Amino acid sequence: MASFDPQDILCPDDDRAAVPLLPLDAAGFAAWEGTADESARRWAETAGFAGKRGTVLTLPGEDGRLAAVLIGLGSGSAADDLADPWLWAGVAERVPGGCYRLPDDLAPEAARLAALGWALAHYRFGRYRREASAPPLRVLLLPAAVSCPAVHADVAAIARVRDLVNTPTSDMGPAALAAVAEDIARTHGARVETIVGDDLLTRNLPAIHAVGRAAAEAPRLIDLIWGEETAPKVTLVGKGVCFDTGGLDLKGAKPMRLMKKDMGGAAHVLGLAGRIMAAGLPVRLRVLIPAVENAVSGNAYRPGDIIATRKGFRIEIDNTDAEGRLVLADALALADEEAPDLLVDFATLTGAARVALGPDLPALFTPDEALATALADAAARERDPLWRLPLWQPYLADLESPVADMANAADSPFAGAITAALFLGRFVERARAWAHFDIYAWNRKTRPGRPAGGEAMALRSVFAVLAERFAGS
Repeated sequence: MASFDPQDILCPDDDRAAVPLLPLDAAGFAAWEGTADESARRWAETAGFAGKRGTVLTLPGEDGRLAAVLIGLGSGSAADDLADPWLWAGVAERVPGGCYRLPDDLAPEAARLAALGWALAHYRFGRYRREASAPPLRVLLLPAAVSCPAVHADVAAIARVRDLVNTPTSDMGPAALAAVAEDIARTHGARVETIVGDDLLTRNLPAIHAVGRAAAEAPRLIDLIWGEETAPKVTLVGKGVCFDTGGLDLKGAKPMRLMKKDMGGAAHVLGLAGRIMAAGLPVRLRVLIPAVENAVSGNAYRPGDIIATRKGFRIEIDNTDAEGRLVLADALALADEEAPDLLVDFATLTGAARVALGPDLPALFTPDEALATALADAAARERDPLWRLPLWQPYLADLESPVADMANAADSPFAGAITAALFLGRFVERARAWAHFDIYAWNRKTRPGRPAGGEAMALRSVFAVLAERFAGS
């Protein structure tokens, strides 16, 4: 896990001495100037602080200790700004170690999101550094209206996703990914079965086997189950391509460089599963992860091959670099057989989604209007963005094959994220609701609370919907 424990950073307010955090919009700063003592006003003037958005000013007290922290909100909507976790992450990164207190009048939801951003400002991935530098500990005291355990669990889930995605394939291949699932299962009293190698063929999971058979490490399907058998069924499926060379349709050096993150979907469902189990949601949870490497060797699957799937469809291989949808096809078909109440998959699936929405905005596909609305509402509340794209059925024609039931990729450069989602949709029939997330799982650059590297996307939004639907909270 990450190099910090959120319980060391976020604590209930026990009235200990702490530095007050004072967020000020333009009007608030003018009011502060009217009541502050002369030395504080002069300090602000000397520092050039005028309440501009994103600026932070530490105020010294007469004893030389920190007396307060001023946080500029500019002239926008102060309420919206205060619920932005990354505003508070920026504050945490710019103050010294110590103990800090949120404003008394901060709304509980804003305080919760402030705590999330504050804690994530401490995240570092230092596993491979000889001397990993940890940031100074900046403790934040939370009001009684904020559940510390809930925020701790959110932070831990995000950190788990980041850690898994950041870990290179040399230490996070299919077997290691299965070991992570087993560790999570032990923590929460779940059970795990892993189907490995040629047993995939025996158990009718041929597409997973076809994609992963060329690698030195055998392909596998990880199957985690938790919760009461009679509870509503929630199934999470995550793409676990631990490294993607592109197969015989080999990627170039630059796009291959980040392919350790192609198991980002698996990382997401493991992080989300841990969050669900920690919260004790009253669901019967199942997590399915096809874990493979898309490698090149003498027995690699080829362009033009026709491979079988669990659902019975025969797939002509147009491009071996469209492997994620193949392994997901078998996992989704297996998940769908028990008609779950909600089926959600996460996958670092297409570059087309990134061209359409950029790296920070996950693409959501679902045919369920109520689910789409619930996810959009949760994303807005949680400041955990997503954007729905259409399952435009006429584009299914782009996946037609002259010799098989369908092709795994279109020969058109258009709408690649949509055709990939439509492909997956062919393997989902019985689930009462289904959502597919095409994610990047990566921060291209460092920003407050979001260092360059692995990232959790839409995880908190999905958890919020699950909590609303199945726990009424």
